[in-house]
Amino acid sequence: MSEEKQYWLLKTEPGEWSWEDQAANGGITKWDGVKNKQAQKHLKSMKLGDLCFFYHSGAKARRVVGVVTVVRDWYSDGGDDGVVDVKAVGEMRRPVDLKEMKGEKGLKGFALLRQPRLSVVPVPEDVWIRVCDLGGGYQGDGIVLESHDSDGESGEEEDD
Repeated sequence: MSEEKQYWLLKTEPGEWSWEDQAANGGITKWDGVKNKQAQKHLKSMKLGDLCFFYHSGAKARRVVGVVTVVRDWYSDGGDDGVVDVKAVGEMRRPVDLKEMKGEKGLKGFALLRQPRLSVVPVPEDVWIRVCDLGGGYQGDGIVLESHDSDGESGEEEDD
């Protein structure tokens, strides 16, 4: 019996590690620096192939900016805390701001809104779908987008 895919949200300060850093790093990085016990428990629960929102926190920007996938389960990197390795999947077509999420009735119970200081939070599938909808999806999600050529005619084009 295969395990169901889980969804997560990983917070980072853009000045420490931004989406641009993630993408420029070959897309793969060790997600470390998680000290909170509850956040560590969530990190340890992640499995290969799980998807995570990449969330910029801080004073200037509080928003979901991209999606990463877990490419290595939790492991100890020699310190007291464990880490996972994640790889960039794609940037959100439109970043989804915290303020916008707070205004969505269907997201009221979302852990990000209940425990705003936690750096790793689980994301229920219905919340994942709604946040993706708010952002127009993300690059690499396989959604077919409609494009317009120079004559104004539309055609279908899969987004990478």
